[in-house]
Amino acid sequence: MVSKRKRYSREFKIETVRLVTGSDHSVSEVARDLEIHPNTLYKWIHQYGENPKEAFPGKGKQASEAEELSRLRRENQRLKMERDILKKAMAIFSNDPK
Repeated sequence: MVSKRKRYSREFKIETVRLVTGSDHSVSEVARDLEIHPNTLYKWIHQYGENPKEAFPGKGKQASEAEELSRLRRENQRLKMERDILKKAMAIFSNDPK
């Protein structure tokens, strides 16, 4: 039997992290109460600690830096192709016998 992976909303993750960081409850205690693996909760705490506004972007959404990097890589690839085309055109026209 294949078990389905549980999905948690961004709000749930934020509230869970705040429950751990803003109170005297331990990670293992909160994880046990909410039936979450402690390692998952530690990962959420780490992600939220790095950048709270962009933590847990959701399925298919990227953080702004990752999105910008992806866009720049696509642009770089397009510019390299254009450069190669221009190089080939210059080679063709410079070898034109008259």
